[in-house]
Amino acid sequence: MYLALMVICLVPGLSRPSPACAADQDAGTASTADDTQQAGQPAWLRRILGARSVTKKLPEVSNPTPYGETQPTTPFYETIPGFLQAPYGPPSFGPPYGTTHMLGDWGGVQPWLQKRGLYVALDVYEDLAGNVMGGKKRDYTVAGQVGMTLDVDWDRLLHSRAWTKDLWLHMLVVNGHGRNLSRLFGDNSNQVQQIYGSRGNVLAHLVWAYFEKAWFARKVDLSVGWIPTGVFFQNSPWVCNFMNVWLCGGEAPTKFLRGGRGWPSGNIGGILRVMPMKELYVMGGLFAVSPHNYNGGISGWSWAQDGLGRLSTQAEIGWLPAFGRNHLAGHYKLGAMYDNSRYDDLYEDIHGNPWVVTGLPARRQSGQTSVWVIADQMLVRRGPGEMNGLILGGYYAYASGQTSQIKHSFMAVLMDTGALWHRPLDSVGIAFLWASFSRSAILSQEAAATHGLALPGANFGVPYGIQGHETIYEAYYGFHIVDGLSIKPDFQYVNHVGGTTVFRDAVVFSTAMNVAF
Repeated sequence: MYLALMVICLVPGLSRPSPACAADQDAGTASTADDTQQAGQPAWLRRILGARSVTKKLPEVSNPTPYGETQPTTPFYETIPGFLQAPYGPPSFGPPYGTTHMLGDWGGVQPWLQKRGLYVALDVYEDLAGNVMGGKKRDYTVAGQVGMTLDVDWDRLLHSRAWTKDLWLHMLVVNGHGRNLSRLFGDNSNQVQQIYGSRGNVLAHLVWAYFEKAWFARKVDLSVGWIPTGVFFQNSPWVCNFMNVWLCGGEAPTKFLRGGRGWPSGNIGGILRVMPMKELYVMGGLFAVSPHNYNGGISGWSWAQDGLGRLSTQAEIGWLPAFGRNHLAGHYKLGAMYDNSRYDDLYEDIHGNPWVVTGLPARRQSGQTSVWVIADQMLVRRGPGEMNGLILGGYYAYASGQTSQIKHSFMAVLMDTGALWHRPLDSVGIAFLWASFSRSAILSQEAAATHGLALPGANFGVPYGIQGHETIYEAYYGFHIVDGLSIKPDFQYVNHVGGTTVFRDAVVFSTAMNVAF
């Protein structure tokens, strides 16, 4: 690839370099600036960080947070390994923690491993959060996780055999800890902390472990194994710039449905992606649906759970244009999921009456559907990379209201870098998040309240009152300290906590630190 880029850059008569060549030139300039910046650091810090690798053979991966927050980015067609050149986001198409580490090249260990096709990364994320007003009570928590990835390029490891070309193994395990702040202040429908839940009280919770193989110059790609569906589908690199879990780790309400559970829950299945041209991809997946609260058990390693007879099918089409001479990147996605399992109706019993009152079994609904639309567009470019500029984005999602507690959700975001104030590796963003609860869930809650019964819960928890809608306003600023180290203060205003008016609106402040070693 790089030989081809050099040829393109050196072809006489070209009046303007290609975006890839411009990115390479900018990367060289950035390297000089980084060396100058490191020389100005205190001696004790240089001793800890070690010397930066002077080789630029391996490009830095464009990482979505929290896999290396606010790190330098490169165009998706230069990432490692760059399968299909799109779509983007972990774990698709390369090491999700990237090739940039706070501790440099680990004294030469990282280049030695990568030349042999082994990409290893260790990441630590810690978040201190508290609601300073509103909610059921005021409280604070510290939640976080340690994650470790292993990505194996079998072609390099086995010295380029015929069957190993574009064959990879991806694996991620995490160890999580902490308390859920949202639950403490009375919100069972939302989570204001990015890293919390579904990790289990285990040493190493398995998030994904799957093989990936590409053919036809990486225009066709197949992934098979233990896969979080929401990482491939209904995903964009900016969603985890924000703390709120309605955005991060896949969008709500789809990822709260059993057939579409996202990170850190996995499903046994496979995904086929076809990219007939650089600006267009079509992707489809088939997954086993777990009837249990935890896919793979609480540890994620118990793949042979009972009751895996039902299947979830997901499909997505994406258009990835780049407008104008500055190649303003846009990403437009339309997708749907259908789960052929049977689920309890949230309101009707077998005779069409409220089961919460009659005590009869709930009516069983055949199938569960979700639809989503995701879009983002760069308005002003600040430098090379998919996220380096002023970006407007958002999404809308729908789920079957008879079986999902939330039926509609809408989010809008605006993000930029700190280039205007000479902090190009910093990031800043604001978001508006809104979700409405389904009519079936509300009717069931009203029936229970009328008869003095406990309010029923569903896939978004047990409410404290009759639900309607919930709105969150969020703003963050990400400080890039050194490569692999970032600190992100965050503000969230939660209107209608838990979708009800039982508690006062909550104000949440948090500060997260991410270290990619």
